[in-house]
Amino acid sequence: MNMSLSALPHKVIGVAVIWNKQGQILIDKRRKQGMHGGFWEFPGGKIEPGETIAACIEREIIEELGIVIEVGASLMTIEHNYTKFTVTLCVHNCRYVSGEPQTLECDEIRWVTLDELDQFTFPKANEQIITALRKNLTVN
Repeated sequence: MNMSLSALPHKVIGVAVIWNKQGQILIDKRRKQGMHGGFWEFPGGKIEPGETIAACIEREIIEELGIVIEVGASLMTIEHNYTKFTVTLCVHNCRYVSGEPQTLECDEIRWVTLDELDQFTFPKANEQIITALRKNLTVN
């Protein structure tokens, strides 16, 4: 019996591209255990029932990194199929407001420039985000 995509669990994830005043972006390194362990990512997490994307992103960033951000405009939405589940990544540009980033749920945190993103290994779906960020910057 072949599994149709609709039978796979589906996760909707709010993703934050957090910019500071210096034009750097906050990325974090996933813990070794679990999926994409040791990869770098744009922080975020699963949307809870009844939660807006913006509320999810704000909550996740406080829980994961201990900082306050302002969620801005949507950058893009990415549908991605893994073998065991499908995800929708709702990616927003965000502005860093206050707090000192802490590794509450990750191994490492870095502020990096757009050019430096190439030095880090991201999960496949995240590569589309980097491409979009570069496009957007050249348009403005």
